[in-house]
Amino acid sequence: MSNSRLRSRRDAGGGAGAAGRDELVSRSLQSAEHCLGVQDFGTAYAHYLLVLSLAPELKDNVKETFQYTLFRWAEELDALNRIQDLLGCYEQALELFPDDEVICNSMGEHLFRDRILPCCCPGWSGTPGLKRSSGLGLPKGWDYRLEPPHPASPHFLPKKLTIVPTGGRILKGQIHFSQSRMGFRDEAAGYFHKAVKLNPDFSDAKENFYRVANWLVERWHFIMLNDTKRNTIYNAAIQKAVCLGSRSVLDIGAGTGILSMFAKKAGAHSVYACELSKTMYELACDVVAANKMEAGIKLLHMKSLDIEIPKHIPERVSLVVTETVDAGLFGEGIVESLIHAWEHLLLQPKTKGESCNCEKYGKVIPASAIIFGMAVECAEIRRQHRVGIKDIAGIHLPTNVKFQSPAYSSVDAEETVEPYTTEKMSRVPGGYLALTECFEIMTVDFNNLQELKSLATKKPDKIGIPVIKEGILDAIMVWFVLQLDDEHSLSTSPSEETCWEQAVYPVQDLTDYWIKPGDHVMMEVSCQDCYLRIQSISVLDLECEMDVARSFTQNKDLLSLGNEAELCSALANLQTSKPDAVEQTCVLESTEIALLNNIPYHEGFKMAMSKVLSSLTPEKLYQTMDTHCQNEMNSGTGQSNTVQNIPEPFYVLDVSEGFSILPLIAGTLGQVKPYSSVEKDQHRIALDLISEANHFPKETLEFWLRHVEDESAMLQRPKSDKLWSIIILDVIEPSGLIQQEIMEKAAISRCLLQSGGKIFPQYVLMFGLLVESQTLLEENAVQGTERTLGLNIAPFINQFQVPIRVFLDLSSLPCIPLSKPVELLRLDLMTPYLNTSKREVKVHICKSGRVTAIPFWYHMYLDEEIRLDTSSEASHWKQAAVVLDNPIQVEMGEELVLSVQHHKSNVSITVKQ
Repeated sequence: MSNSRLRSRRDAGGGAGAAGRDELVSRSLQSAEHCLGVQDFGTAYAHYLLVLSLAPELKDNVKETFQYTLFRWAEELDALNRIQDLLGCYEQALELFPDDEVICNSMGEHLFRDRILPCCCPGWSGTPGLKRSSGLGLPKGWDYRLEPPHPASPHFLPKKLTIVPTGGRILKGQIHFSQSRMGFRDEAAGYFHKAVKLNPDFSDAKENFYRVANWLVERWHFIMLNDTKRNTIYNAAIQKAVCLGSRSVLDIGAGTGILSMFAKKAGAHSVYACELSKTMYELACDVVAANKMEAGIKLLHMKSLDIEIPKHIPERVSLVVTETVDAGLFGEGIVESLIHAWEHLLLQPKTKGESCNCEKYGKVIPASAIIFGMAVECAEIRRQHRVGIKDIAGIHLPTNVKFQSPAYSSVDAEETVEPYTTEKMSRVPGGYLALTECFEIMTVDFNNLQELKSLATKKPDKIGIPVIKEGILDAIMVWFVLQLDDEHSLSTSPSEETCWEQAVYPVQDLTDYWIKPGDHVMMEVSCQDCYLRIQSISVLDLECEMDVARSFTQNKDLLSLGNEAELCSALANLQTSKPDAVEQTCVLESTEIALLNNIPYHEGFKMAMSKVLSSLTPEKLYQTMDTHCQNEMNSGTGQSNTVQNIPEPFYVLDVSEGFSILPLIAGTLGQVKPYSSVEKDQHRIALDLISEANHFPKETLEFWLRHVEDESAMLQRPKSDKLWSIIILDVIEPSGLIQQEIMEKAAISRCLLQSGGKIFPQYVLMFGLLVESQTLLEENAVQGTERTLGLNIAPFINQFQVPIRVFLDLSSLPCIPLSKPVELLRLDLMTPYLNTSKREVKVHICKSGRVTAIPFWYHMYLDEEIRLDTSSEASHWKQAAVVLDNPIQVEMGEELVLSVQHHKSNVSITVKQ
C-alpha cells in the first residue's frame, strides 16, 4: 500500500495527532501483510480492524484482502470450536461492511453450522451442504423440501464492538447461545435474504436462502391455507363458540394467525396468539396488520407453556383454539400444551347439564378426536422400510445383520424417535390394498384434563383386528377425525379431499408377512413421549391355534417316544444362527433401504466396474486365480511362489452419501482394494459383518475416513504413489436435485485416476417435460384470498415460495403432460469440455393447456451402454419440478423455448416468452 494517500491526509490535517495516526495505520498495514505471508490470520485480522477503525476511507482498498483474512481466521476459529469468537468477528466485519453480500452470506452459513443447529430432518437421507462462498467447511446434505422464510430483523448486530485479538475472548457485542436454536435459523435466513437483496444475482446466497428456508415456513402452511374446506369448518366452529359467549380467545401455535383472525371477525373481545417460530411470528404480525386487526389481536413470540398471567395475558381465557396436530395427532405436542392451558390459562370447564353463560367457562377447539387405523399392503412402503432381498449383485446379506427403518418403534428405545412416517396415501405410487376393515384405535377428549393427563401414563391397549383380505402386511395406516364441536368435524382419511397426509407405521420383524382371512393383526397402542405409538405388531392365526389345541387334546394319551423325538428335532431346527454370532442392528434412512432394494442399480454398477477393471490390465483379473492354482500344484512338490507374484490391486473409492455396499461388490471383481466412505459406526460394523459372511479376506474392505486426516478433503490418492482405478460419486440427491459441488468433486477426481480409470457415473443427462398441475401450484403458493375466506394472507406467505419442489413421485403426481420428455442438460464428469453453462431447448406442445411446472429427472450413464433412470419404478431417487410463478397458456402445435442454465451445481430453468 502506497503511503502517498496517507501523506496527503497528514498534510491536510496539519497536526501531529494525524501524523501519528497515519504512521500507526501504515505500520499496521505492513504488519497485516507480513502476518498474511506467514499465515498468522488472527493477528492479521486484528491489524486490519485497527486500520479500518482509524482510516475508514481505506475500506475499498483493503476490502478483498480483509475478506480473505476474515474467512481464513474464521476457519481456524471454527476448527478450534471457538464459535463465540468466530461470530463476534463477523459482527465486527459487518459493522465495517454492513452492505457486503459476501460477508452477509458467510455469516448466515456460520449461523447455520451444525454445531449451532441440528442438521437433520425426519425421513431425509444424507446431509448436503449449503452453497459455500468462502471455502468454509459447511455441513452436508440439504433440500428445498419446503419454503423460504420471512427474513429476520437485520438489527441483530450490536452497535459497539470490541476487537478480538488472536487469543482473546469477546467481551462485548457477542452472540450469546442462550438464543433458541430456531432463532439462529431465523437469523441465518435473514443474512441470506439480506445478501440476496444486496445482490440479486448472487447465486450462492439465493441457493442458501432456499435451502435453509424449509426450517422456517414449512410446506404444509401453503397446503392448509389452500384447503377451503378446512378453513370454512374451523371458521364456523370458532364463530359458533364466540356467539355462544366465548369472548376471550387464545390461539396456540398461531402460524399465520388465521384462526385468531376468525375469532376477531366473529366478535371476540380479546384475542391472544402465541407462536414459537420467529419467522412465523413476524409473518403473523404483518398479516394481522394488513387485515387491520393489530389493535384487537395480541401476538406473543413464545411457547404457550411459557405464558404467565398477568405477565403476558391479563386473565384466563374462555376459549383456546389450536391446530397443533400432526399426521399422528399428538406429534406437535397438543397434549402437553392443553394440559398446561387447562391448569394455567383456561377458565374451568362447564360441567354437564349447566346452561350458564359460556364466557364464565373454558373450552377447547378442537373438542375431541377419534383415531382410526387400517392394516395395508403397499409395495412402495415395503420398498422404503424393509430390505426384501437376500442377495445383491452377488453379495449375500447375512441374517445377523438386521436393517431397520427410523420409523420402527421399539419399546426399549433410549431416544424419543418419531415412530411413524407420513404419506399422502391417495398418491402413493402403486396404491395400497386394505387388508382389514377400518378400526378405532383411540379417542381423546381435549376438554377433559384428567383424560389428557392419563394419556402419557396409561398402559398400552392391546388390539386384535380380523383380516378380511389376503396379502402382505406392510404397514398400519393411521388417520383421525378432529371433532371441533358437536356440529363441525374434519377428517384426515385418505379417502377425503384433504390437505393432510396419513401416519404410516411400517411393519418389521415378522417371520412371515403374508396374512389371510381368519388371521388377526395384533398390536399395542399407547401415547408415550407425546407420540401415538403402535408397537408389538404380530399376526395371530386363530384357526391354526385351534387345530393345534384340538390335535393335542385328541392325541395327548397316544404321544409316543417317536413323536417326542420328532418334536425335539423340530425345536432344535428352529435355531437359525450360531449362539455366538455377532448381531448388528443397522438403522437406515428410507432412501437407503430403497437403494438396497434397487437391484438394477447394483447390477449396473457391478457390470460397469467389471468392464473398467477388465480394460485396465486384463491379466490382473485372472492372475489371482492362476496364482492360486499354481500354488496348489507347487504344494505337492514342496515349492511355493514368492510374495513378488502377488499383483498390485486395483483401488476403488466409493464416496457416495450414506450406506452403500458398492465397495463390497467391487471386492468380488478380482484383485481389488475397495474403500468405503461411510461415517456411522453401525454402518461400518454392518459392512464388516457382511464382508465376513461373504468370506472376504480380512482387511479387504477399508474405511476411507480412517485414512483421511481432514474429512473435507475426501478426494486424495489411495497412497502417495498410487492412483484410483474407479471413483464413485453421488451425483443426484434422493430429493431429485443435483448434489452440491459435484462438478468440483469431479474435477479433483479426474486428477486422481490412473490411466484408463473412470468416474461413475461418467455423465448424466437431465430430462424434463411441461405439465399442468394444480396440485403443484397449491403446494407452492396460496392461491388468492378466496381460499382463506377473504383474509389477506397470500401476498405475505408467498414471499417464501421457492422455485423448485422436490421429493416428488412423478408417476402418481396429479398432472396433465403437455409435451413429450426432452433433454435439458448434459453433465459430463469425465469430459468437461462437453458441458455447456447455458442452452436453449425448444419444446413441442402436444396438448393444449396451462403450463404450471416442469418436472425433471436424470439418466445416469455408467458407460455408453449401462444407464440408470432416476424416474424408474425401482429407483430410490425422487423427482423434482420447477414451479412457474405465472402459468403459461399454450396450444397444441406451438413451441415453447426453455432457457436452461448450469452454474456450479445449480440448474435454473426459465420459459422464454
